[in-house]
Amino acid sequence: MTNRYHSTDAPAASSDPSRAGRLRPALWLLLIISLTVNGAASTIGATAVSVGCGLITLACAAGLVADHYRHRNR
Repeated sequence: MTNRYHSTDAPAASSDPSRAGRLRPALWLLLIISLTVNGAASTIGATAVSVGCGLITLACAAGLVADHYRHRNR
């Protein structure tokens, strides 16, 4: 079965392949760090820090999901 939504005429998402290769590991690293800081801040009761790190965590997760869907048909 062919993928009727896959367009071969579309340009690549990024013209610089080295940039695309560094984005995913950087997002994973930032996600792990923000999860750790969020957990520690929640434990000690630093609500503002916890909320900030939680938002960073959500942004990293959304970036990883978007990157996955952008590159899954290659």
